[in-house]
Amino acid sequence: MISPNLPGEPGDPAALDHSRVARNPLVRGLWVVAGLACVAVGAVGVIVPGLPSTVFFIMAAAAFSRSSKRMERWVLGLPGVGRLVADYRAGLGMPLRAKAIAGTMIVAAVGISTGLLLGSWLWRLVVIGLGIVGLAYIFGRVPTAR
Repeated sequence: MISPNLPGEPGDPAALDHSRVARNPLVRGLWVVAGLACVAVGAVGVIVPGLPSTVFFIMAAAAFSRSSKRMERWVLGLPGVGRLVADYRAGLGMPLRAKAIAGTMIVAAVGISTGLLLGSWLWRLVVIGLGIVGLAYIFGRVPTAR
């Protein structure tokens, strides 16, 4: 669970309230399903090398913030990943080591996809372009946590 923090401190769920819970039960239910799907993929990413996990837990926390504050607090309290999610949402960014690993995984995935799996030059260019966008976002827009 999240330890009690001062308001506004990283990891404080009240400081991370980016949106309100949806009023429509159907919409709220869809957000719960989306959050659970992200948690499932994130859990697989913890085990499978090359599949990111933290980004899926960040998306799960965002989905739960629109559906269930209890489930959002659960994600933020998960050992190992909860603090990373809270720090990202508080604007503290990613640790340099995580950025390096993410960049390496993007380059490896793009290299394997374009070198071994894709035959069409158009799709190769699309994948390379998306990889460049991902690298530019991680290293250009996401702050580095100190």
